[in-house]
Amino acid sequence: MLTEEKSTHIQPVTLTGSIVRLEPLSEQHVPDLFFAGNDASIWLYMRYGTMESEADMRRWVQMLLNAQLGGTDLPFAVIHLKSGRAIGCTRYLEIDRHNRALEIGGTWYGVDYQRTAVNTECKYLLLQRAFEVLDMLRVQFKADLRNLRSQKALERIGAVKEGVLRDHVILPDGYMRSSVYFSILAREWPVVKARLLDKLSS
Repeated sequence: MLTEEKSTHIQPVTLTGSIVRLEPLSEQHVPDLFFAGNDASIWLYMRYGTMESEADMRRWVQMLLNAQLGGTDLPFAVIHLKSGRAIGCTRYLEIDRHNRALEIGGTWYGVDYQRTAVNTECKYLLLQRAFEVLDMLRVQFKADLRNLRSQKALERIGAVKEGVLRDHVILPDGYMRSSVYFSILAREWPVVKARLLDKLSS
């Protein structure tokens, strides 16, 4: 029997911190996610369009679950421990076991939880597992070139800006998005880890 570290797919897992719990995404999370995500500003730089109905959110969740079956993605619902509700999503994607690399992305939170410690703890939990359990060598992130807030947040935790893929993807509204790529390497993780823990303790 293959262990998770040697299997083709990264297996679903629950990651718990002091503020949030990341648990495997399921259709049961759809009502909470629609409530949390019912604000157009959340989706402005995302690749999926605005979630205008619970049916839209359900289709989005089903899309991610289908990607999980293909082994390229592992989506999580972000559960706020104090409220017990799903307040957003994040995921591993572009999973490349052969080259020991993956991406953390597709991340969004309800407006009330933005610019809080929620994102810091989510990133810490995902990065810790990627480097310390899954033995990844590289974790990458990407952001819309227009999304300066996300780029600054990645720089603050120690991610290194690598460059821009120009006219990278066409968004649902027809806009041609350019994407800025960042990464953290395994050898950089100890410094990034210390920085994240310091932020969480302050």
